[in-house]
Amino acid sequence: MGFRFVAIPGHRVVAHPQTLPADERLEPELPPLHEAVERAFAGAEFRDVKAKDRVRSLLKGDRAPNLGSPGKGFGPSALFAQPPQDLPALLRLADELEALARREAGERALVWKCSECSARYAVPVALARTVSIRCERCGTAVELNPTRSLGEESLIDPFLGAVNSARHELAGFFREAMARGWPVLVSTEEIES
Repeated sequence: MGFRFVAIPGHRVVAHPQTLPADERLEPELPPLHEAVERAFAGAEFRDVKAKDRVRSLLKGDRAPNLGSPGKGFGPSALFAQPPQDLPALLRLADELEALARREAGERALVWKCSECSARYAVPVALARTVSIRCERCGTAVELNPTRSLGEESLIDPFLGAVNSARHELAGFFREAMARGWPVLVSTEEIES
């Protein structure tokens, strides 16, 4: 299930079936993986309830969401947090998300690809030096230059990088929404039948 978080000024919130205005809106840039957001909330709490349980109960609970949709392909929105009463709780959630990201970051590695066969090579950041090796698959020389790597990934679990990215994005988004005094809404993708 894909979640979408949006913050807009309180006076711009509309009822379903209308669409939320797109001109004055704040959204986190979340990874396109559905599970990343749900897993990002694992271990985090909002008002003494697991954050992902709160999101699920808002969207699938007894009371159906009744606020406007954030856009095509998404259902009605529910109110996740409202300033000023939810400000301390949402800021604690942002701190928790960033702490979880730091704790679960694991060892980072620089990644390169062979230009011929696309075999991937990873070297822990602490050990990365400029060297040239022969590709194990095709024998082509692969230059492991730290300035020309494809980027960093977690050595433990590549998916964890997307989860931690979602945690950082959500934390920044929650802080910015509360700083602006805007309510935070959440919706889910509509299931096509």
